[in-house]
Amino acid sequence: MNDTPIKVGIQGVAGCFHDAAAAEYFGDRAIEVVEFDTFNDMFDALRADASLVAVAAIENTIAGSLLSNHELLRQSDVRIMGEHKKRISHVLCALPGQSIDDIEEVNSHPMALMQCEQWLRSHPHMKMVEHFDTAGSARDIAAEGLKGHAAVCGEYAARLYGMEILAEGIETNKHNFTRFLILADPLMAQELAPVEKDVNKASLMFTLPHAAGALSKVLAIMSFYDMNLSKIQSTPIIGREWEYRFYVDLTFDSLLRYHQAIDAVRPLINDFKILGEYRAYDHEQH
Repeated sequence: MNDTPIKVGIQGVAGCFHDAAAAEYFGDRAIEVVEFDTFNDMFDALRADASLVAVAAIENTIAGSLLSNHELLRQSDVRIMGEHKKRISHVLCALPGQSIDDIEEVNSHPMALMQCEQWLRSHPHMKMVEHFDTAGSARDIAAEGLKGHAAVCGEYAARLYGMEILAEGIETNKHNFTRFLILADPLMAQELAPVEKDVNKASLMFTLPHAAGALSKVLAIMSFYDMNLSKIQSTPIIGREWEYRFYVDLTFDSLLRYHQAIDAVRPLINDFKILGEYRAYDHEQH
C-alpha cells in the first residue's frame, strides 16, 4: 500500500462535505487536504499542479446540477477519475457542556439554514445567523470558545472540531444527496484510475448541429449499443443562438460496446470531449 499522502483539493474548509466525501472516497489511503475558497481557484490549482487531485460537487438531488462546475470542466484539461455520492445530513453542535436551551444563536451557510429551517423554527429562542461555510461555523465557535452559539454542519465537521452534537438529522428533507466528481491531471488520473475491467461509466461532452432529430439519432445509437444514459444536461452555447452543449453520463456493462458506441456517434456530433472513464459509485465499496 502506498503511504505517500495524496494532495486533495476541496472547496471549503476542513470538515466540510467536500472534505468528508474525499475521506470516504479514498478510504484508508492517506490524504493531505488543500482548501480553496472557490471552485475557480481549485481548477486553477489543478492546471498548475499535476500532483493535485480535487473533489468537486456536480449535482444535488434538491438543487440540481451545478452548471458552473460543468463549464469549469469543459474549459479544463482535467479528467474525471471517479465519483462519490454522499447523503447531506446536518447536525446541531456546540461547545461541550452546552445544551439546546443554552443556544441563542445558530450559525451556518444560508443553504444549510434553509434546509433545516423547519427544525430551527420549532426552537424560536435560536436566532439564525448566516455564515460563509457550514464547517467554518463549527471551526469558529470552537476556536473562539463561543458559548450560546451552535453550528449547523455535518457530523464529520462537528467531530473534527471537538464539538458536542446536540441534535442529529435536523434537515427537513431526508433524501438530500450530492454527487461529487474526483478530478485529476490526465497522467495522475491514469495512475489512480480503476483497472480497465472495472470501468463501467463515462462522462462525455459534445455539441450537435442545428438540425431536426440530431439528438434523437445520437440517443438511438447509444441505446442500440446498450448504453444506459444516467444523466443528460444541456447548456446554451453563448453566441450561437438555439445551439446547445450536452453533458452526458453513460453506464455500461461492456467496455467494448462503449467504444463501439462512441465510434458510431462520432460522425454525428461536434466538439466531442471525453471528460472521464471511471467506475460508477457503488455504495457497497464505501
